[in-house]
Amino acid sequence: MSFVKIWIHLVFATKNREPLLLKDIRHHLHKHIIQNCADKGIFLQAINGHTDHIHCLISLGKDQSISKVSQLIKGESSFWINQNNITGEHFSWQDDYFAVSVSESQVGAVVNYIKNQETHHAKKSFEDEVNEFMTKYGWQKNQD
Repeated sequence: MSFVKIWIHLVFATKNREPLLLKDIRHHLHKHIIQNCADKGIFLQAINGHTDHIHCLISLGKDQSISKVSQLIKGESSFWINQNNITGEHFSWQDDYFAVSVSESQVGAVVNYIKNQETHHAKKSFEDEVNEFMTKYGWQKNQD
């Protein structure tokens, strides 16, 4: 029997970072994504976000890839939002996403970080945070 535990911190944003995910919408969206992940065999440890993005902490299964899990979560959730007219306008996620591995020893810290998104983003915008990570870790944006 195979045993795989690969933690991924996955972040994706609304198209053009539009602030469409108001607090009541986020609550329903998070509940929907949690159920969708359970239905699709995606182990979702934590989810939260702010008005223009969502953070997920996922443990990949042995037959799962980051791109496939991202596609399943983003595609189904945008379909659900549009089908139910949740935002009152056409909704879509940006094509890209941020994904980084998380050490087992850091899972608790990442869960706490994800849980405190509203407080965190009262001090720092999503864009500022992305730019800070890019500089701090020497990352470059992929131009797929």
